Amino acid sequence: MLHFLQLGFLYLYFPEDKTEYIPVVIELVVLVILCIFVFRWLKRKSKKDAAKAKELEDRIMQAKKEQLEK
Repeated sequence: MLHFLQLGFLYLYFPEDKTEYIPVVIELVVLVILCIFVFRWLKRKSKKDAAKAKELEDRIMQAKKEQLEK
């Protein structure tokens, strides 16, 4: 019934010499570290942009309030 799902595993390559995994593991670690740095950078930038937007919104609301009082 689910025979078609097993066909993908026939073409996988699992090397006998496990040292062939070393470059792949190094690449994976580097990419994970890079992803963590990018995520943290985006989070900080988003927080700064939100603070700037809040400041701009406050200035606009203050200007509207002053305009309505006149």
